[in-house]
Amino acid sequence: MAKPAVEILQGTLDMLILKAVSLGPLHGYAVMKRIQQISGGALQVPQGSLYPALARLQHGGFLKSRWGDSENNRKSKFYELTAAGRKRLQKETTDWRQLTEAIGEVLGTSTLETGLANTKS
Repeated sequence: MAKPAVEILQGTLDMLILKAVSLGPLHGYAVMKRIQQISGGALQVPQGSLYPALARLQHGGFLKSRWGDSENNRKSKFYELTAAGRKRLQKETTDWRQLTEAIGEVLGTSTLETGLANTKS
């Protein structure tokens, strides 16, 4: 069963693309579908966001590309991670886990735990 779609947070698209491509070379449309698939349908990347991000990551040296034939025999640009891309994915994954852990702590805190009681005068 597909999860409800959620908006991709600003700043996370590059990390999601790097993760999808880390699982094997993909052409652009397949990157979009892989993110959707591994998120259980919860993350939907608009094509208007995907292709500029792929170009930016390639220009930054995090992805390399080669031309090949897609599964329906169309010429497509296939993307692969570079060593710099693997390093960036590792760092972003670590940073993301630390951030979500910290946010989880904040959201899980009650007023009693903080010592802040609801004081009315």
